[in-house]
Amino acid sequence: MDKDKKNHIEITGLRKRWLVSSLGPIFVVALLVAGTFCVVMVNYYYNMMMDGLKTRATHASDYFSSNVMNSYGEFYQYANSFAAEFTERDKLELQFIGSTGRILASSYGLTAGMEPGTQDVYDVFQTKDISPFRGVDPNTGEHIMSVCVPLFLGDQVVGAMRYVTSMDGVQRTLLITMGVTVGLLLMIVFVVFASNMVFINNVVEPVAEVTETAKRIAGGSYGTQMENHYRDEIGQLIDAINNMSSQISKSEKIKSEFISSVSHELRTPLTAINGWGETLLEDADDPQLKRGVGIILKESRRLTNMVEELLDFSRMEDGRFTLRIEQVDVQAEFEDTIYTYMELFRQEGIALHYEGETEEIIAELPADPERLKQVFCNVLDNAAKHGGAGKRIDASLSAGEGAVVITVRDYGPGIPEAELPFVKQKFYKGSSKARGSGIGLAVCDEIIRLHEGTFTIGNAEGGGCVVTITLPAE
Repeated sequence: MDKDKKNHIEITGLRKRWLVSSLGPIFVVALLVAGTFCVVMVNYYYNMMMDGLKTRATHASDYFSSNVMNSYGEFYQYANSFAAEFTERDKLELQFIGSTGRILASSYGLTAGMEPGTQDVYDVFQTKDISPFRGVDPNTGEHIMSVCVPLFLGDQVVGAMRYVTSMDGVQRTLLITMGVTVGLLLMIVFVVFASNMVFINNVVEPVAEVTETAKRIAGGSYGTQMENHYRDEIGQLIDAINNMSSQISKSEKIKSEFISSVSHELRTPLTAINGWGETLLEDADDPQLKRGVGIILKESRRLTNMVEELLDFSRMEDGRFTLRIEQVDVQAEFEDTIYTYMELFRQEGIALHYEGETEEIIAELPADPERLKQVFCNVLDNAAKHGGAGKRIDASLSAGEGAVVITVRDYGPGIPEAELPFVKQKFYKGSSKARGSGIGLAVCDEIIRLHEGTFTIGNAEGGGCVVTITLPAE
């Protein structure tokens, strides 16, 4: 993993599930706590302010009504005097409201003669009881809180005393308090998120490493081992993966050694059978004997091919499968194979059609001629074995941009779509009834891969199977 990938952690998969399941409820609870706290705090501040204004207004009204006012003239006189001597004008505004709803006197002085226009002023004369208000002042557009209490002369309400305070300072304080509260909650959520990320990364990273190692083992890198830095369940998993890899590596080594040993043991008697079969075939006069010796030769050659495939497979498994590179005329090698098989296929009733490059000569390529010929022969053999029912095989060779492309197509039943992804796997035969080891295509794919080319198998339009070999060319 490169540095950029290490620095960039994608929140997907297990990380996403963990964070959603753990942080989701915490985030929801944090929002609910923050919302509830803000609502409670706002109501607490506003109720506390309102209760303070009510208490102040009630005490002042009682004092004013009982000790000062004996007539309406005295009410007007003492209202101006009381407003002028009000000492808390930096926090509150004291207003005296006449029965017409206009301000008779104010501790600010500037509002005298104006009509407040708020609901508390109307209600105090209607209900003859204390009336609170919280909202927007229609004259200034300022958010205010006010309390209006009636002033009695006997049983008659001659006016009202009104305390007014601006809510801007309180709202500013509330906003700061709520901001600090939200900031603290966000900090808590961030700390929880960071701690969760540290924890989940300590789980996800080793799991990702185990997954990657398991993929390499599944891809054939048997014996791959992981460093174990953990002493918990992750460490036990890594030990199990390492042990599994070692066991598979040992099993594969034993299998390869067995195949190699059996193949070498079979080679000697098969060579003798081929040699003596050819000798007997030349001297046989009896048609029945000649036919029997021909069958022996055919089957022994088939077994010889299988033994060679098993040896190639053994070399592939233990890394001894190599190429002997030299400059090769691929066109000449392919055409030699075509003309060799053309007569053999004709005897079996199969027509082999070849279309080669005629406009220009294809340059020689660095390749292993023996291995390429092995691929060409195997592909043609497979075309006849699995698609011979179509009685026709088409082969072509062309030079594209930076590559030589070889195709071999038969007109048989083709390959079931479900089996196409597996046809190049070792020992895979699928639903085919044709005899063989199931190794040939895997060997061909490995040979072309070592030549840095591609070996693909698919179904052709109109029926049959098509094999495409692409070799890089300068």
